[in-house]
Amino acid sequence: MAGGGVRWNDDDAGGPGLWRNDVTRYVAFLRGVSPMNAKMAELKRCFEAAGFDNVTTVLASGNVAFDARAGTELALARRIEAAMTRDLDRAFYTIVRSTEALRVLVATDPYKAFRVPAGAKRVVTFLREPPKAMVALPAEVDGARILGIAGAEIFTAYVPQPGNPVFMRLIEKTFGGEVTTRTWDTVKKCAAV
Repeated sequence: MAGGGVRWNDDDAGGPGLWRNDVTRYVAFLRGVSPMNAKMAELKRCFEAAGFDNVTTVLASGNVAFDARAGTELALARRIEAAMTRDLDRAFYTIVRSTEALRVLVATDPYKAFRVPAGAKRVVTFLREPPKAMVALPAEVDGARILGIAGAEIFTAYVPQPGNPVFMRLIEKTFGGEVTTRTWDTVKKCAAV
């Protein structure tokens, strides 16, 4: 429902209703999206056709903010993937977070406890659920470091090296391929929508 998600709810007895807010703002992080393989306008229309409101894309890297009745993040991700399969003839692996959870993440700034080199990129990797196996931290390969894990988010820092996506190899070797990754700056932008 557009317009902030507050609606009138009449009680079952026919008496006066109560104002309630049963709509939550979410961001879907789609794995592998780029301007070359997905048009943001098409993604927006796909989300709207799936019944989501107040849909907007953030940057051109597969971040879609939307309003929906509160539900589980996994159920929303599966609904989004089904809509993409139906409307776009392909689906991108999807991980969903509420904007409230993203705002809390940004406010806690998990990087402040670490000495991150100047020029290093801060990256958040999202999982659908917390990792099952314990990971010895910090883990490091060629300057890419997994600094911490909080729930289903992994915090990495690396100094970019041309043609060397070492941090993604480290993430996928440690956690598998069912992840999606965003820069810290992108996470902050998504938290603000």
